[in-house]
Amino acid sequence: MKTTSAAGGYNPGISPALRLTVFYVTATIVSLVMFLPFLWSVLTSFKPDNEIFAFPIRWLPSHFTLDHYRDAFTTVPFLRYFGNSFYLAIMGVLSNLFLGSLAGYAFAKLTFRLNKPLFRVLLAAMMIPGVVTMIPSFYVLMHLPFFGGNDWTGAGGRGLLNSFWAIILPGAAGSFAVFFMRQFFLTLPSDMMEVARIEGAGEFRIFWQIYLPLTKPALATLGIFTFQAGWNSFLWPMIVLNDPMKHTIQMGLQAFSYNHQTDFGPMMAGALVATLPILVLFILLQKYFVQGIAFSGVKG
Repeated sequence: MKTTSAAGGYNPGISPALRLTVFYVTATIVSLVMFLPFLWSVLTSFKPDNEIFAFPIRWLPSHFTLDHYRDAFTTVPFLRYFGNSFYLAIMGVLSNLFLGSLAGYAFAKLTFRLNKPLFRVLLAAMMIPGVVTMIPSFYVLMHLPFFGGNDWTGAGGRGLLNSFWAIILPGAAGSFAVFFMRQFFLTLPSDMMEVARIEGAGEFRIFWQIYLPLTKPALATLGIFTFQAGWNSFLWPMIVLNDPMKHTIQMGLQAFSYNHQTDFGPMMAGALVATLPILVLFILLQKYFVQGIAFSGVKG
């Protein structure tokens, strides 16, 4: 590209190669700055206690130690918390993939009178912060009839509180999951559905055997999002789970902060262990993740 100078001549503009170089240099610097806190956490988990906050900062420990990892697993039942979080995250993924896909298919491919009004309500629900619905959700779970010692009026017991169902049921079919799957189903042609109906296939069979197998990229993307949200959940489990043996891994990390002090070594070790499942999941499904992001917003 050339620009006109004041004297009427032409000055060469910035070359594409220079622009590309500036872009990559800037992106590299930003990436390194964002990566530094994670790198500090990794190195801190292997440092002796007296080197964690040494000044000036010592990035590399004088000698590597695994004491913090041992303390993380002995101070609290970390493996138990790990298993609880994994179970809750997997249940959240399975329920959201199935129910979200089912509802998304209905909104995208089925014609019924309240299709658009209900979808608008769904979009409005996505704009409501989760903290706003915590008190109503807590009240509903506590007063469910015939659960947790409650009578038919929902009184006398604790309902589903202090059980894993108090976490699984409220998020079993998230509004984002329905919206995300609807957007992907809109990209799929409707001709297959018409042909299957002519052949006598039922609606659920059309969904399960024809359309759902085509949504693997969207399912993988939604699975990553849902697993990450369930795995990192802290506030809601802390409200509804009182039994220490049902605590999640995020609640377990809180055990390293007590009496206004924080044991940073074991906390960094526990935090790194807590990030491993999400990293492994993303590495395994990154191909589908990119495809799902690319296709899910094609149609509105």
